Amino acid sequence: MSKNILHTSRLSLRQFKVNDTAFIIELLNSPEWLKFIGDRNVRTTEQALAYLENGPFKSYQENGFGLWLVELKQTSQPIGICGLLKRDYLENPDIGFAFLPMFMNSGYAYEIVHATMVYANTELKLSKISAIVLSENVRSIRLLEKIGLHFVETLVTPGSDVELQVYSS
Repeated sequence: MSKNILHTSRLSLRQFKVNDTAFIIELLNSPEWLKFIGDRNVRTTEQALAYLENGPFKSYQENGFGLWLVELKQTSQPIGICGLLKRDYLENPDIGFAFLPMFMNSGYAYEIVHATMVYANTELKLSKISAIVLSENVRSIRLLEKIGLHFVETLVTPGSDVELQVYSS
């Protein structure tokens, strides 16, 4: 049984389960994910399960948080992910989010990202949250600014030549 994290008026946020692999495959191969986050080479159920085990499941155990599944409250249909990550190269946990294309431009991202920030501050007692984003991902940058994060610096992650913008609360 997966743990429910929070609910908003339209959405629920819960821990991933092993049977969420089909959704993971769909999301991680969507055009926006590939463009703004990158190809994670997750094409099969086995690869999706490995992604969940080495990512969200591991983070739940080690950090008490991680990426969570966003679903429509009334139908339990998975529409995206939102959550907190702890990266070795960032001082603070960072918030991440992504949605299937057909659920963009509906206010869902702001609704769940804002609620996740409140949860991080009040329930997890995290005083500072960061975010990393490509400079060309204008919609995500607007959302980060709308939830109160501001640009801090640019960063090239270890083992990469991609320059990311770091935002922080």
